[in-house]
This record gives sequence, C-alpha cells and structure tokens, in this order.
Amino acid sequence: MTRCGFVALIGEPNAGKSTLLNQMVGVKVSIVTHKVQTTRARIRGVALQNETQIVFVDTPGVFKPRRRLDRAMVAAAWGGAADADIVVLLIEAHRGITAGVKEIIQELENLDKSKPVLLAINKIDRVQSEILLSMTQEINGFFEFQNTFLISAQRGHGVLDLKLWLAMELPTGPWLYPEDQIADLPMRMIAAEITREKLTLRLHQELPYQLTVETEDWQERKDGSARIEQFIYVMRDGHKGIVLGNKGETIKAISMAARIELEEFLGRKVHLFLKIKVREGWLEDAQRYSAIGLDFKDGNT
Repeated sequence: MTRCGFVALIGEPNAGKSTLLNQMVGVKVSIVTHKVQTTRARIRGVALQNETQIVFVDTPGVFKPRRRLDRAMVAAAWGGAADADIVVLLIEAHRGITAGVKEIIQELENLDKSKPVLLAINKIDRVQSEILLSMTQEINGFFEFQNTFLISAQRGHGVLDLKLWLAMELPTGPWLYPEDQIADLPMRMIAAEITREKLTLRLHQELPYQLTVETEDWQERKDGSARIEQFIYVMRDGHKGIVLGNKGETIKAISMAARIELEEFLGRKVHLFLKIKVREGWLEDAQRYSAIGLDFKDGNT
C-alpha cells in the first residue's frame, strides 16, 4: 500500500525550513543562505520513506510584508499551508516564542480544523534541555499541535523521527512523481535559484532582495554538456557595478560557484553565462513574478 501527500513547512524567515527540506530530500533543492527571506516561491522537494512519497513544500518565511514582492511571498506561504495535507510549523529554539510566531499561530486557527498541524522546534543544540521543555509546554498551550518534534535540521538530529511520522500519516494513494524525481520545479528555475543563492552569499548589502535571476536559454550539447544563459535583473545602474565587482571579479566568482554546484547537481559539464540587466521596475512587473513562481495579483494591497 503506497501513500502520498503534501507537507507544508511554514515559519518565520530563517527558521530553517529550506535546510530541513534539503535534509529530508537528501540533496539541496531549496536555496539556503545566512540571509532571511531567501526562499521566494513555493519550492517542492520530493522525498521517499518506505512506501510513502512525501512532497515537501518549502514556503517563503512569514513576516510583515512591506512591498508587493513581500505580500506575494507571504500569500504563497499561506497558500502552501492551505493546500497541504499536513502543516509543520518550524520555530527556532534559541529565539523562543517571538511575536512573529504568535501571529503565525493565530493564522493557523483559520486553517481547516481537520488538517494536522505539527510543531518542530529547530536548532535544539543551541539551548539547554530545561529551556526546551518549558518552551514546548508554553507553545502547546497556545495551539493544539498534533505532535511536537525537537530537531536540528542542519545536523539531522530528530529529522528521521519527523519523517517517519509524516510517512505514516499521509493519505493512501499512488505516488505523484517518478521514484527518482527530487523536485517538481523546472530545471531552469532550479538553476536560477542556485545562481541567486551564490549572489546572496557574495553580496552582503541589501542588494540581494532587489535582484532576481532567470534562466533565459538552455541548450543541450552533443557532448552531453549543457549551455545555460541567465539574466540577473537589478533595479539600478549602480547595482550593476556591485554585481560586476572590481574588474568583473565578483561576477566571475559567482559564476564559478554556481557552475560548480550546477555540475554537481546535474552530474555533467555545464557552460554557464551570466548577463546583468537593469530593469528598474521589475518589482512591479507581472512577468518577472511569474518567472520566479509567484502570483503578481497576490502582491496587491
């Protein structure tokens, strides 16, 4: 008897949702950086556990939106939760029950009451056990979670227990994806996310939140390699210089890091070409939202 279903990971920015998704799937399918709000679209990673196919939905972090892009990201997060069979709220042990966590819990009350909601307290290696126990008791007083798991997504502690529980609770039914498929994002979008991660890691200003990456062209070569051309969209001419760096050193380093990871991910040689384009109003461009997997209309006030 096979099982299959969707599990939405929700929480504040930087709670570790992408790290948990990657740990569950076994490879990196979601962008992971030290900066918050790096996941923009709903990214689905596919994991297998015994006879169960678990489709994890890594949602953007839930935060107070200010711009259209922010509003579209938050809408995508709650849309992922509403559509899922099971919801997992991820919070950081060392940050405790923040105002943001309390707001998320209030929103959880609006979900279908029959939908199981789990609590996963992440980064447990950062706090003492008595603090964890107290936090677990307190937060379960705010909401009736079906189960609570103490985990370290980065180290893998407690992750298998959570995965096994999910595998047993998802509905029976046929698998939705081939056994060897690990994500349902188009490869063009995964490639763009890999490059955007390298940009975010390299650029430490506010700039990463004002740029996006799109795969413009993908050609399969006769020798088995892939030629990938990507556009990096920035808001102003001044941003272009930051991405290029002195004598083009920054863009070269980003291109090399992205190419190496793409080759590892695809298992073959990659020829990566990056171009920078200034598009002042891309944050108000419906076509750009569609390209990164967001609904432009959800950004309306």
